[in-house]
Amino acid sequence: MQKYTSTINSRNRTAFIILLDRSGSMAEQITFNGQRLTKAEALAEVTNRLIFELLCRARRSDGVRNYFDVALIGYAGDALQPIIGERKGFIPITEFEQMAHAMPSRGGFALPRWVAPAAEGATPMFEALLEACEMVEEWCARPENAQSYPPTIFNITDGEASDGDHADIAEISERLRSYATADGNALLINIHLASGESERSVIFPQSVDELGGNYYARLLYECASEMPANYAPAIASLRGETVGTRYRGMCFNASAAEVVAMMNIGSISLNVM
Repeated sequence: MQKYTSTINSRNRTAFIILLDRSGSMAEQITFNGQRLTKAEALAEVTNRLIFELLCRARRSDGVRNYFDVALIGYAGDALQPIIGERKGFIPITEFEQMAHAMPSRGGFALPRWVAPAAEGATPMFEALLEACEMVEEWCARPENAQSYPPTIFNITDGEASDGDHADIAEISERLRSYATADGNALLINIHLASGESERSVIFPQSVDELGGNYYARLLYECASEMPANYAPAIASLRGETVGTRYRGMCFNASAAEVVAMMNIGSISLNVM
């Protein structure tokens, strides 16, 4: 059904869902922008940057326009966690400017902050994907979204689900990818954070063979969407190669910098009026 060509404007919005693993292992430290941070701190900063970027892309001379619906879902312990106060579900991008908090300066300038780091408990990924299914199904069914660019879901984790086996995760991911607008199916991008500094990453693979024999990496590959053709030039540039034909929306053993690059590609390749 490849299309992914709809122009995004106030009448034809698109949606983003960011699923954030906030389990106990996210307290491990990694290097991000030359600093030692916990994975949770790095992911909070990456997510805040993405929201800020979406705000900038929606800003016009008359203010921020309602181009994007954004949902943030944390998963840890045995439950999902609202990340912005008690707000659940989609939030129009126009509301984020009023909800920002001051963020300590990193790299010489300050950014607004919506997401704070957290790390505790297990990894209920199945429940998070189920929640995303229900939200995407409802969003795609709205008459005003029928012709819109379909939702993009980022699932960022550093481990396997604690509330479902591989078959469960594969099944719920297939269901999530099945929801669609007239412009294409929902895009699921799986990003697995590295636990070590020296582990080889595989980013936007063209074939499952790039993943070797790692069963969990192959599961993330199987569950992720094939990326639309209009994303290929940016993906090829990130991979340092000539443009390929098919890329899968996943990364295994990603560094924090690669998470930033993947989320940028998943959001900036859009046609915004």
